[in-house]
Amino acid sequence: MEYKRGLKLWSVNTDYYYNEAIRLFDAGVYDYIELYIVPETLETLPKWKRLNVGNGIPFIIHNAHFAQCFNLAKQGKAERNREIYEQTKQFADELNAKYIIFHGGIDGDIRETAVQLSLFNEPRALIENKPYVALPNKMGGEFCRGYNIDEIKLVMDTAICGFCLDFGHAICAANSLGVNVYDYCKDFLQLNPIMFHLTDLNDITSPYDSHLHLGYGQLDFTQILPMIPDGSYVTFETNKNSKENLNDFADDMNFLLNYKIS
Repeated sequence: MEYKRGLKLWSVNTDYYYNEAIRLFDAGVYDYIELYIVPETLETLPKWKRLNVGNGIPFIIHNAHFAQCFNLAKQGKAERNREIYEQTKQFADELNAKYIIFHGGIDGDIRETAVQLSLFNEPRALIENKPYVALPNKMGGEFCRGYNIDEIKLVMDTAICGFCLDFGHAICAANSLGVNVYDYCKDFLQLNPIMFHLTDLNDITSPYDSHLHLGYGQLDFTQILPMIPDGSYVTFETNKNSKENLNDFADDMNFLLNYKIS
């Protein structure tokens, strides 16, 4: 199986990771950047545009989430949500992004999520599934919206958008619900995900995500990799151990290559 491999960066990563992104793309380590847009960072857009236009690096965009006060599930957040989305849209437009990924929000109501996303009228939108419970003391809420098929399908049908399947999030949700983790991932395939997020997991039984490097956790890749269709966009959301290089990301890509060969 061959994938379009994605490097996850944030719009504020214009220092060491920026130069590393050029080096690794030129070396054929990855195929596109998934860029998370931190609100109020439009000043970085020209620099990212140079990678797109000058270096030929394709982009997929990830909208900010609740950690940056974006919460589609809360009606009272609608005005600020729109302001943040408009900044994201400018990045996506100027970087010729294929997709824009959104989270469903924290607490609130999934129907509000669906309505607010539909009002963006964004043809590139993908809704990403989430764990059932939010990370404690970090996310400003308790329960994630978009943790199961019914919630994701409601958003897809209302907002006429696609789906990004995050395997780690699905496994966390399955653990909260007390069901088989790999079966829960397979069930999401009926929604025909357009792209995927992949990391390893420190604890395959935990309700909390850990974004571990590939091969350092408990994920059974013989179960997961066959679920990803050939040619799919797969962003690797593993942690970055160094502030000066992306060698650990290159190691993740080598693990994947060697794993498939074996």
